[in-house]
Amino acid sequence: MASIDTTILPFEEKTLYVPPLEEVCKVVAAGLKSNFETVQVEVVDCPNLTQHPFHLAGQGLNGSPTLLELGGPPYLLPDVDYTKLYDLVSISEQALNVKKKEFLAIGAGAGPYPLVDSNCEGMYNLKVHANGHVLSESHLARVSPDRKRVILEKIPNTETRCALLANIFLSEGKPGKVLKVSCKKRTGKKDFIASIRTTLEQHYKERAVGMGGVFLLKNGKAKQHVMSPFSETPIYTEDELNTWLNFFDMSATLIAVGTLVTNECDLDLRLQHFHSFSRHGEGGHYHIDTTPDTVEYEGYFNLGEKIVRVDKPINTHKFGRD
Repeated sequence: MASIDTTILPFEEKTLYVPPLEEVCKVVAAGLKSNFETVQVEVVDCPNLTQHPFHLAGQGLNGSPTLLELGGPPYLLPDVDYTKLYDLVSISEQALNVKKKEFLAIGAGAGPYPLVDSNCEGMYNLKVHANGHVLSESHLARVSPDRKRVILEKIPNTETRCALLANIFLSEGKPGKVLKVSCKKRTGKKDFIASIRTTLEQHYKERAVGMGGVFLLKNGKAKQHVMSPFSETPIYTEDELNTWLNFFDMSATLIAVGTLVTNECDLDLRLQHFHSFSRHGEGGHYHIDTTPDTVEYEGYFNLGEKIVRVDKPINTHKFGRD
């Protein structure tokens, strides 16, 4: 099934507030102490993210950092719109306003269902070279027919489609300064990403700040979901949704990619969305760790300069965004 012609998709764009990384470092360090026993936040040179334990398609998170949101939950719930199949490469090129220039796209979305003839989670992680060659380190996760286990698969270089919805962090994949966030032993009720996002929201208030990147669940386990095959009946409530979703406790090390933003910017945005993959066959949509006493996180993030909203649903709702 062909993806939608990118040239006919509606694009909207807003500038994000970009405070100095050193300032963000202090803000996040202070805020996370209410949710974790051990907190260390630093501005560092980005490690080579292509290497173990990150396994990203590009080295860094710098160069035209941009948040991208495609579609949204209203294309999945209550009824699936099967036509919402997007080409991530051409959309990213338009969002970055580049052609024949290298870029990295990482993040969370619904997977390319035609590839495996099933609804699935997408962990997007691909580098596009200046000559157009695509290096995909992306994965998809789907459930087994009995819904008791997860099947994690690599997405080939030839597959650049995503379906329904996605939250992607775009950059030129260059080395540079990033925010390193390390936390151990969760003492509060917020997940790792929500802790960072709400800290930024409380400090910067109406000024919208967005970030994207990668974090590791280095120790412990996390509650994650993987969607079932597309529902044959409409899903109208959170209870119906949670029955349809499949929840698992997944073990470290998990490698999670995605975005966060502190407000919706009048663009009907998903405020946070991270999906994880691993080298041991587990992956899914991150919710929260389930081992607060032993959990350990390490994340590398960069600030987005703008948010690009593509194919925003006209008829929207607010459920299915956790």
